[in-house]
Amino acid sequence: MIHPGTVQTVPVGYLAVLLGRPALKQSLISTAVALADLVQRHPKRLTAAIAALLLGGGGGAFAVASLAPDASQIPIRQVLEAVQPLPLQAQAEALDVHSFKLFRSETTRSNDTPEALLRRLGLVDPAAAAFVRTDATARLALLGRAGRNVTIEANDREELLSLKTRWINADTDSHFHRMVIEKTPKGFVSRLETAPLVASTRLASGSIRSSLFAATDEARIPDTIATQVAEIFSGSIDFHRALRKGDRFSIVYETLEADGEPLRAGRVLSTEFVNAGKTHQAMWFQEPGQKGGYYNLDGQSLRRAYLASPMEFSRVTSGFKMRFHPILQTWRAHLGVDYGAPVGTPVRSVGDGVVEFAGSQGGFGNVVYIKHRNQHTTVYAHLSRIGVRKGQSVGQGDQIGAVGATGWATGPHLHFEFRVNGQHQDPVAIAQQSESIPVSQAARAAFAQSALAQRVNLAAADSLRQASAQ
Repeated sequence: MIHPGTVQTVPVGYLAVLLGRPALKQSLISTAVALADLVQRHPKRLTAAIAALLLGGGGGAFAVASLAPDASQIPIRQVLEAVQPLPLQAQAEALDVHSFKLFRSETTRSNDTPEALLRRLGLVDPAAAAFVRTDATARLALLGRAGRNVTIEANDREELLSLKTRWINADTDSHFHRMVIEKTPKGFVSRLETAPLVASTRLASGSIRSSLFAATDEARIPDTIATQVAEIFSGSIDFHRALRKGDRFSIVYETLEADGEPLRAGRVLSTEFVNAGKTHQAMWFQEPGQKGGYYNLDGQSLRRAYLASPMEFSRVTSGFKMRFHPILQTWRAHLGVDYGAPVGTPVRSVGDGVVEFAGSQGGFGNVVYIKHRNQHTTVYAHLSRIGVRKGQSVGQGDQIGAVGATGWATGPHLHFEFRVNGQHQDPVAIAQQSESIPVSQAARAAFAQSALAQRVNLAAADSLRQASAQ
């Protein structure tokens, strides 16, 4: 019996049992009908009564029934079902007919045989090796060619399905060649294709620890790009003597790609070099109808009348100063600059001019004199060989000979002189004082737009160096 003033809680499990009895079920239904009738006849009174009950707090207690069933009352039913597996033989046969493909890349070597190349590619395919040996197109593209990237597609039995290699000829920067070998039902076939190169832009940066080439190697910058940077700043930075530990550089340059594979480094588009705290900047710009060149970002040409050095890279063994002569054993003025380098190192003209003398001359040994404008003359002595003749016109950067030890030389080096009206001058000072030509007024707007884009690129390149340092 339920007494007035109390609230009883009934577990849901019990309620389910009670509802399962017909008499109690009928009693509960009658009670629910009576309550519904009471709500319809006296809604306001009932609402007030509930509110008073909630606010009273002392007239009774409320309990919340747990909705979870009692685990002991839940019936347990066990279901057993037989599972029939698929035939294993059919699955094994399906795996047997399934095949997969392998892709590998390798670089050719000058002493490669067909078997050696295919073996490095993970292939054991005598038929493919025989085809490479006998097919003229395949043989010329692969054998005796060092440094060409080869990509193959093979099956899971280590047999060749296709092979591709790409290269650029020295006479073009616009197209590349592609040699393809494919396996057909009738055997292997080869074909030679030509396609346009795609130029993409790359950013790079680094810091000097010992030398420019060591820094660019560490930054994975191609040597041809490093050489271009040295050429670009050759009129303002002496890369033989002026580099300092901690100098830094940023470079934006082109790469020429074939089927997404870089084949060759292109042109330096812009570069920044901080040497001894001084910032040098340059960018490539070509005015319509004129020859392109490098300018600083203010529009001044970096191509001066003379290069700072007649050699790309070497070391200065004796500068323009007084020195103790190693052969005459006396102190005397050294009227030029000596650059130490191995025999055969290329020597170039520092400016445009005409060869005034090319031959042997006493203590100078093999020597070349080049006459420039404004009564300027440059001298290149102790050469191992001479590559020009008297009266020949030469341009700035043209090779005129090679380093040697002829004449009065105690070892391989180049003796270089600069004369103005017959008087010896410091070659480095002359190069730095030579004039440059600015961008024309008509091209100023286009140059300013390009310079703005290159400033952004150089800043992005420098951020790579900072991120790497952190």
